[in-house]
Formats: sequence, structure tokens, C-alpha cells
Amino acid sequence: MQHEFTITTSGAGLYEFTSEVTRWLCTQGDGLLTLMIRHTSASLLIQENADPDVCRDLQAYFSRLVPPASDPAMQYLRHTAEGPDDMPAHIKAAMMPVSLNIPVKDGRMRLGTWQGIYVFEHRSAPHRRHVAACLMPLG
Repeated sequence: MQHEFTITTSGAGLYEFTSEVTRWLCTQGDGLLTLMIRHTSASLLIQENADPDVCRDLQAYFSRLVPPASDPAMQYLRHTAEGPDDMPAHIKAAMMPVSLNIPVKDGRMRLGTWQGIYVFEHRSAPHRRHVAACLMPLG
């Protein structure tokens, strides 16, 4: 069974879409869910969804780790035609997962209590991100 999720972002940050995946899976059985983001400047994460400071801190950390191309420390970058946030977004996406595998039992993801699924948008401008989903039955 395959599906595609569209997540609208409003700029850099983490966007949870666990509930959308949960709704799609509720009519499914057991299997292994694979999610893959169909972009090279965003990532997928399983992360804590109880305290919003976790997402804010992750965003702040990666912004400091990989600053925009306009930062003097990034002057070595060549791919700058699409803006100062583009190549740093590709670097971040290369460092983080672009696909996830999640076990599913009785139509429910086997996530931990405080875990959620996020698109990590690395670009400054709003985007529509597409995440391909495939549930492979087990057994």
C-alpha cells in the first residue's frame, strides 16, 4: 500500500505530521512503514513531540552548525545561485535522515510515548514537501 503526504512549511523548522500518518494507517494491518521525503533540502526525523523547546533547540543547533552561505565561514560554497539558505539546506539534509522505517502493528505505529514524525525544513521560504509512504505487509 502506497500513499503520499504533502506537508506545507512556512520556513525553516520542524513540522510534525504524525497524526496524518496515523489516520492513513488506521485501516491497515501489520507491516513495515517506510517514509521518504522527495526533496534534497529537507529531512525526516522521529523526535520528541511533548516539549516544543526540543524542536526549537534542534533548529537553533543546526542553524549554528551550518550557517547560511552569506556567513563568512561559508565563503567556500559554490552552489549559491538559489539563495544563501540553499546549499546549507543540502548539507543539513545530507547529515540527517531522508527516510524512516517504522514497525506497524494492528494499524498503529510502534512509536514511543513521546515520539512524533517530523519534516525538518531547512529552507527559509515556505515549501510544499512531499513524503512518499509505503506499508510493506509482514508475513
